[in-house]
Amino acid sequence: MKIRALGAAAGGGFPQWNCNAPLSRAARTQQPGFLPRTQSSIAASSNGRSWAVFNASPDIRQQIAQTPELQPAADGPLRSTPIRAVVLTNADVDHIAGLLTLREKEPFTLYATRRVLDTLSANSIFNVLDPAFVERRELPLEGITELEGPEGPIGLTVESFLVPGKVALFLENTNETGFGTKDGDTVGLAIRVSGAEASAGRTLFYVPGCAAVEADLKSRISGGGCLMFDGTVFEDDEMARTGVGSKTGARMGHISMNGPSGSLSALADVELKRRVYIHINNTNPVLDPASREARIVAEAGWEVAHDGMELEL
Repeated sequence: MKIRALGAAAGGGFPQWNCNAPLSRAARTQQPGFLPRTQSSIAASSNGRSWAVFNASPDIRQQIAQTPELQPAADGPLRSTPIRAVVLTNADVDHIAGLLTLREKEPFTLYATRRVLDTLSANSIFNVLDPAFVERRELPLEGITELEGPEGPIGLTVESFLVPGKVALFLENTNETGFGTKDGDTVGLAIRVSGAEASAGRTLFYVPGCAAVEADLKSRISGGGCLMFDGTVFEDDEMARTGVGSKTGARMGHISMNGPSGSLSALADVELKRRVYIHINNTNPVLDPASREARIVAEAGWEVAHDGMELEL
């Protein structure tokens, strides 16, 4: 299975368009080591020809332009794409806005939980995805789905599972517990080549949004080939520390890397062949490869995703 990180940043990208904090400024001025990153999305394929995109970033047009595998074949029809399916893990703007770019009457299959599909249905702007071309299919909250494009199976399965998260920002209700968060707002995915054994170490666990590491998650991912996990913030209060905001990572539905309950500690004893942080916020100091925080992450066996990163399982 071939995997490409199309975008590795959290909402807003890196540098964020209106951010003048030191990290974004370093990326904007092309300081050595500071890699610009678009908003988080990955693509996977079992054969290098038919691809599934996981989360439709607002930057998807740029991401496709930077990824030849996702472009029309040179000898293909005048209108065509190797993208046969799009799978959503939540309804965050940085994961659904790119659907509007994919509106050009091009057939593909869209997968999401009922909660996320209902969110799309409630907003008429997503009707630009003509149902005659884009079929919407429900992902179970727990279960395995064979991914299909318009012509049938594409050689990948996804196992969806609930993870702690939060309702999308634009759906928050401050009068409800957890701002109105419900089952199906956030899922993780185990991505495999169809027919592959889950224990074979060829599973990609994709969890770009997660509020806490619980025992069932640790048990599920143990022995996997690779984990791509929520790396939004290094410290829970880093937005306040850097002076760019007041929200904590927990308030945004994201676990921090550091701290006694952070992902570095919580996942340290989980057996994995490879572990990669993705969905990195522009305030996260690991974006500076020379930082103390980047060194801590690397010494713990983690990589920090960047646009164009390639994995093979």
